[in-house]
Amino acid sequence: MAIKVGDKAPDFALKSKNAPGEKDGLGLSTVKLSDNAGKKPSVLLFFPLAFTGVCTKEMCEVTSGLKAYEELGAAVYGISVDSPFAQGEWAQKEKISLSLLSDLNKEAAKAYGTLLPDLAGLGSVSARAAFVVGRDGRIKYAEVTATVKELPNFEKVKAALQSA
Repeated sequence: MAIKVGDKAPDFALKSKNAPGEKDGLGLSTVKLSDNAGKKPSVLLFFPLAFTGVCTKEMCEVTSGLKAYEELGAAVYGISVDSPFAQGEWAQKEKISLSLLSDLNKEAAKAYGTLLPDLAGLGSVSARAAFVVGRDGRIKYAEVTATVKELPNFEKVKAALQSA
């Protein structure tokens, strides 16, 4: 079951090839949700797989509108079960500038209740979902789309950020 509005957001520490921050020997940074606590709200966009049509459309649309999220003071993260290296190549190819976080072990998807047991015979991946985490670490908006082909309601995400 997905977490809901009012719940405490599960923390995570996920690897990223394109997120800012200190890089390790593999060129990866670690992003922790708790680093934003008390500072700024976070938008978590779970998506099934890099290099797929709907996911590319979603991340490119969010990238093109990233300034609106930044003006609301938010950190925006795309999260999938892909490796950080695949995500990095995808981000470079598609000019995706939001931070993509690798949930390769699927722990974040489990914690947020978005893990699908199987997608078209490919194994378990995350459902498409959007969460707004307030500065207080609580969920201010939660949406898991009915199908992986549907995009979250980004207007509602932005509205939730107004008071996050």
